[in-house]
Amino acid sequence: MSEISPFQKHTERYDRWFDKYHWAYQAELKAVRSLLPKEGRGLEIGVGTGRFAAPLDIVFGVEPVFQMAKMARSRTAGVSGGVAEQLPFRSAHFDFLLMVTTVCFVDNLDQALEEAKRVLKPNGHLIVALVDKESSLGQLYENNKEDSVFYKNATFYSVPELVAIMKHSGFTNFTFKQTLFHELSKISSTEPVKDGHDQGAFVVISCTKT
Repeated sequence: MSEISPFQKHTERYDRWFDKYHWAYQAELKAVRSLLPKEGRGLEIGVGTGRFAAPLDIVFGVEPVFQMAKMARSRTAGVSGGVAEQLPFRSAHFDFLLMVTTVCFVDNLDQALEEAKRVLKPNGHLIVALVDKESSLGQLYENNKEDSVFYKNATFYSVPELVAIMKHSGFTNFTFKQTLFHELSKISSTEPVKDGHDQGAFVVISCTKT
């Protein structure tokens, strides 16, 4: 991550987002869970404060921000310090990897994807969740980056942009789920999870290591 100090300084503020937007968070969890393998050893890259790894029963996580990793360890035990571009695990160690709103923060996405391939077993799955740059929420984040504590240095991607990069890195067999079809402040109940990536702001992509 090019700039981790805002996350280190404002960890509790970051974590409160999931309580403030409870129903949006639940929709995101549901969308990720719909594409997550039901068994096997998994790792969340950029585990943050553990808000996804813990309820999804992912034991292992990597997080470069010390304060976030500390909070994540209170929710799921196997959290290590580290970055996506240099994972502290041996090759072909995991059945699946999860990255939730992480790709926009990595310094070198190509290198991060190569590392993902390295630690995945043959035919292992990479699940990436992102806020689609082309969605209304993505445009809001993009247009207000300079005023954001967390997103000032983020690089947002559209789904086609990210898929093209992932294909170039050798991933195949793409499947998509989407959710968050309304403004965050107006979501007050369960949001649906649908196939595809042309409507919802939050998109989950599943693909396979060649």
